[in-house]
Amino acid sequence: MRTRVTFAKTEPMRFTSHLDLFRAWERTFRRAGLPILFSQGYNPRPRMQLAAALPLGFTSSCEVIDVWLEDDAPQCSDMKSALIQFQPPGIEIQDVIEIDPQAPPLQKQVLSAEYMVTLLDQMSQLSDRVTNIFRKDTLQRERRGKPYDLRPLIEELYLINQGEKEWQCLFMRLSAQEGKTGRPEEVLLALDIPPESARINRIRLIFDDQ
Repeated sequence: MRTRVTFAKTEPMRFTSHLDLFRAWERTFRRAGLPILFSQGYNPRPRMQLAAALPLGFTSSCEVIDVWLEDDAPQCSDMKSALIQFQPPGIEIQDVIEIDPQAPPLQKQVLSAEYMVTLLDQMSQLSDRVTNIFRKDTLQRERRGKPYDLRPLIEELYLINQGEKEWQCLFMRLSAQEGKTGRPEEVLLALDIPPESARINRIRLIFDDQ
């Protein structure tokens, strides 16, 4: 039985690593009495897939994890109630559904991700900076010592609001495909904005069936 859980990763979990998030989910399913399937081999691991890794320091309202369970697991409605009782601080379960066990790996179904980026400091000429991004044919960046072009990975970018008494917010839709993933912090650097002066929240994952 393949179960898909949609959840939010909120402020208390902001600095929880990708690996520790998996561990938190394994503990949550165990405490809820839900029988997780394990991989075969010398080092069995719980069969779980996250749609897209969320960088450390980000929050999200749209995370998705697939978990394989024994066939005698309860109905999804009962499963959701059980999981909510044991969800750790910083995890907010939104939905639990059963999906086709033969569906493609979750990571390969993600096309794009949308982010809301709140700037903690006022940035001058922000609208002009955004406009200049789209005037460029390339945005050469480097990741793990390898050069790449950020520009084609930016699908949408615009300023939400601006004013002396309001937070400045940026909406970003970035490619999230394997080998073609745009990172919000790299977009901020291209805008001459220090990533540490922003709060980044992922608000939507776009899958190929959408």
